[in-house]
Amino acid sequence: MRVPSRVISLQSAVCLLGRFPALAGADLEVNAGDVVLLAGPNGAGKTTLLRLCAGLLAVRSGRAVVLGHDLASDRRAVRRSVGMVGHETFAYDDLTVSENVRFATRAAGRTREDADAAIVRVGLAELTGVAHGRLSQGQRRRLSLAIALARDPRLLLLDEPHAGLDAEGRAVVDDVMANAPTEGRTVLIASHEVDLARRFATREVAIVAGRAYEGRTAVAKVEPLMKVSP
Repeated sequence: MRVPSRVISLQSAVCLLGRFPALAGADLEVNAGDVVLLAGPNGAGKTTLLRLCAGLLAVRSGRAVVLGHDLASDRRAVRRSVGMVGHETFAYDDLTVSENVRFATRAAGRTREDADAAIVRVGLAELTGVAHGRLSQGQRRRLSLAIALARDPRLLLLDEPHAGLDAEGRAVVDDVMANAPTEGRTVLIASHEVDLARRFATREVAIVAGRAYEGRTAVAKVEPLMKVSP
């Protein structure tokens, strides 16, 4: 399917977590090739916005279209074209690095070669036979990134991508963000470490109280809040 130039279109999008409006009328337009930094305090709705775009949460009102799919009518359809890297890897503890990535690629219609290339790219080539349950936290996050990349997503959603990584792991994430536009990917990055992500962002959007505010000025206003521990 041809990827539209408008990858994400949210208009007054409302998303509930229980009865709480985690997104409270968010408006956001993202074009193909954008690398968008989402900044904001804890609980502002950054992760919720990513999960909505991944088709993992329902939009309760407003409009949400991702990669041409209306999420209100069919949010499952978008999942094949989206890769999300978050706090949980959703990998199987008893499967090895290689087995986890190959399982995910088969489900997405990709090849074994795609899986192996993604493992090499994230620096886990020497750990292919190690079970997920035996990996360090940083290695697990790299595995989650490999699973996402092996699926060749058109939209890549990164939730705190530098968290828990050493210098080598952060360099891997930086490489993925830097090369995303030339590889045909659009990226949304939710991060408290804005200075790390800002180097690669083409746009910045502040998420505050479930709403989106465009531009560096808006982001700067919420940065002091992000330094406060939850």
